[in-house]
Amino acid sequence: MTDSLHRSYPVIDRSYVSIIKRDVRALGKGMDFPAAKISELDIIVAELTSNLVKYAQAGELLVRALPDKLNPGIELISTDAGPGMIDTNRMMTDGVSTGGSLGQGLGAINRLADLFQLYSLPNRLTIGLVRVFLKLPKPPVTVPLATVQALVVSKVDQTPCGDDFYYKQTASSLRMFLGDGLGHGLPAYQAVRQATRVMDQQHTDSPAAWLTAIHRAAIGSRGLVGTAAVYNFTSRKWTVCGVGNIRTQLSGLNQSKSYAPQNGILGYNLPRLLQEKELAYEPGQCLVMASDGLQTRWNPSRYPNANRYDPIVLAAAIYKEHARHTDDMSVAVARIY
Repeated sequence: MTDSLHRSYPVIDRSYVSIIKRDVRALGKGMDFPAAKISELDIIVAELTSNLVKYAQAGELLVRALPDKLNPGIELISTDAGPGMIDTNRMMTDGVSTGGSLGQGLGAINRLADLFQLYSLPNRLTIGLVRVFLKLPKPPVTVPLATVQALVVSKVDQTPCGDDFYYKQTASSLRMFLGDGLGHGLPAYQAVRQATRVMDQQHTDSPAAWLTAIHRAAIGSRGLVGTAAVYNFTSRKWTVCGVGNIRTQLSGLNQSKSYAPQNGILGYNLPRLLQEKELAYEPGQCLVMASDGLQTRWNPSRYPNANRYDPIVLAAAIYKEHARHTDDMSVAVARIY
């Protein structure tokens, strides 16, 4: 499967709020959300943006559709580089405020959202994650083997997006691919979308074989770079292979391991020998991939306790502090249990 694109809205002052509300309402109506649910989304957007205007620096709201056929939803992610919070759980309680208000904003979001998580590093950043579904999601019957999330954002004022992410999870393995079409706009989008379609046709667990197939399919296109990874639930090992400048890091509690991709461009010049690298899994690790739309100095270990949250929170934190905004941008995070 591929994740839908996150749309970015800068929240500098209140003039942006009406635009965001209009677009979120349209998204909800397109998913057949009832009027009451759309009204609740209005309140959530108002409270998120109000906090960004009051307290944030470089506030931004990211919005995407969660197009599950059985239970579609909408995801809202607020990001800022403001003063942050020390006790996020307390701040999500009605009546608590640091700005002299009634303190009902975060509490209202907590009541109305199907999922609300707040991650903050004081004097650095705050990430607010909200998900609202058409129907209340049922709790999983079994503990998931892995959780995967990706944040994909277009270059400012540029669509469609030239970055894309694919993953597929089975009982035996987890497959991932992050691709970045050369340049941006329609030609880059066409190249990377073709790559994700090729991924969906693969029947082996060999990242090198996947990249070879993508390379052949991409001949004559704009071309792309990409990294593929597979996690085997039996051997408890990652196998990674990449061509071009997708940065990959396996980050754990005690150490981090980086993967260096090979030089080349899928669709133009493939290395004569694609080398796969095997990385052993350790409890508490997560695999993070990011395109060159982000500065390369990101490090998951700089976000303490992020492993307690949905993986999209870590992706959003890395994006917030390292996005270039001069190209398409993508971060993918996989957590194994």
